[in-house]
Amino acid sequence: MAEKSKILVIGGTGHIGKFIVEASVKLGHPTFALVRESTVSNNPEKSKIINSFNGHGVTLLYGDVHDHKGLVKAIKQVDVVISTVGAELMAEQHKIVSAIKEAGNVKCLQRFLPSEFGGDVDLSQVVEPATDYIELKRKIRRAVEAEGIPYTFIVSNGFAQYFLASLGQLNAKVPPRDKVVILGDGNTRVILLAEEDIATYTIKAVDDQRTLNKILYMRPPANVLSFNDMVALWEKKIGKTLDKINIPEDQLLKNIQEAPSPLNFILAINHNAFVQGNFDIEVPSGVEACQLYPEVKYTTVDKYLDQFV
Repeated sequence: MAEKSKILVIGGTGHIGKFIVEASVKLGHPTFALVRESTVSNNPEKSKIINSFNGHGVTLLYGDVHDHKGLVKAIKQVDVVISTVGAELMAEQHKIVSAIKEAGNVKCLQRFLPSEFGGDVDLSQVVEPATDYIELKRKIRRAVEAEGIPYTFIVSNGFAQYFLASLGQLNAKVPPRDKVVILGDGNTRVILLAEEDIATYTIKAVDDQRTLNKILYMRPPANVLSFNDMVALWEKKIGKTLDKINIPEDQLLKNIQEAPSPLNFILAINHNAFVQGNFDIEVPSGVEACQLYPEVKYTTVDKYLDQFV
């Protein structure tokens, strides 16, 4: 068997980052995580995550995207770089691109996966205030391509913990049992995946030549559902019909304009997902994860909801 690539995760203590690190270890890759020393000493919650990395044999490298010298040094030790930085550092990924170039191993680096893990930014038409955020991701794609850095762009669509855990209800931690607010008419199909599955598909792709310089789309057939479909699944599980409140698109757009930050950003993303909908795979730039890796037994939306009954 070919030797597993060495993977560096930047932003590994974040929401999707920790799943990526865990999947990398589980699938047998020598795994490195770039962490800030201040995170270890000043953030108890993330310190627990870092301690779990230690327990799983992850090599911790101290530094951040602003430490160019340390970033270059870290990149020289690995074959694959995966960025999972959050919104506040999205623009700073240009520094990762620069560090990869300076590290001198662009030609031998197997690939770079920038922080996307959402919809396809080249196809998404989001409304303000999310447009600048999406444009930042587009610029990172263009920078990677312009520098000739091998890549895989990950289009994982929606995170289950963000949407299914509350059935899309703002400020809720569990799905509703009395009434449910539905964006638009509820018929637009969306795609939601458990974070563990997103991480597994991502790591499987890093050594796969079929995903080199491609967009990897994650579209599990059982998880392509409308808001109304998900509500119906939930109603069946709890044996109760919910009162449904539909928010027409024009009202939702008005709510976005009037909402304070960061609520307006969240509503804009929800509008894109639940009203505008997801997009079909572009060929030949795109490949589909479930077709490439049928052995992955992903968690269906139906199964995911069972934990809340």
